[in-house]
Amino acid sequence: MNKNILSNFIAIRNAFFSEVSIGITANAFLLLFHILWFFLKHRPRPTDLTIGHLALIHLVMLITVGVIAADIFESQESWDDITCKAVIYSYQVMRSLSLCNTCLLSILQAITLSPRSSWLAKFKHTSSQHMCGFLFLWVFNLSISARFLISTVATTNRTSNSLMFVTKSCSLWTLSYLPRYTFFVTAIFRDISLLGLMALSSGYMVTLLCRHKRRSQHLHSTSLSPRASPEHRATQTILLLMSVFVLLYLIDCIVFSFSWMWWKSDPVHFCVQMLVGNGYATIGPMLLIGSEKRMIKFFKSMWEKESVYLFRNR
Repeated sequence: MNKNILSNFIAIRNAFFSEVSIGITANAFLLLFHILWFFLKHRPRPTDLTIGHLALIHLVMLITVGVIAADIFESQESWDDITCKAVIYSYQVMRSLSLCNTCLLSILQAITLSPRSSWLAKFKHTSSQHMCGFLFLWVFNLSISARFLISTVATTNRTSNSLMFVTKSCSLWTLSYLPRYTFFVTAIFRDISLLGLMALSSGYMVTLLCRHKRRSQHLHSTSLSPRASPEHRATQTILLLMSVFVLLYLIDCIVFSFSWMWWKSDPVHFCVQMLVGNGYATIGPMLLIGSEKRMIKFFKSMWEKESVYLFRNR
């Protein structure tokens, strides 16, 4: 029995660190591409800044969750209160920002795809100037996650039935009825609102794509049908990204609903929940990289320029 538990523990640990490593690499690569594309004065798409911001959020989130996992699986030293609060709070802020930024990405792509006759067209000229939107998202999520600065504590030499396991060093105080359900209802309202906006923008984009497809079939024969435009390819990628996000979000909610029963007795179940919860941060950038034709051309041109430069300076 103990041998099976140990083998499951090792398997989950290896799967978790593999997911985190792949996710960090993919997000770092995606972020690097958008930084280089911006600073080399290439013309950015309206959603480029949002995708770069999402890659940064996921990069920080996966690094943080890697630190948390290290304290669950391999910790040798206990953290103090300040370290626990900083790590858990940072992770929760990044998770919230990931949801908000994904919703923003869906809305921006819907605005980009909308025809000139649409009422959304008036937002096209300002959609790329959304730094204020990023600032608002950061302030909002830093505020709504502030409860973790209060409820997170170091568990060194501290035993209590009111503590909920997070890592070997950190736990959460179980809040009283009113604060706990206030925070719970606030989080649920935020998540449902953002998922609703994503559903509306995704439905709008699907409608526009279907309308465009019917027009294309009317104007061209099937054998001479034109290739999809970059905007439509980007829209299809973002719709796939939304679908993956919603699917993993629902699975995460199901696992999380059972995790309250397991946290105190089995930390491995908490890692299973984190494995599912961070799947989007790993799969998302891989989908974006796989669909980004500019990336291949960009790095290929840089490689060719570097090769020519080295050849001339031999």
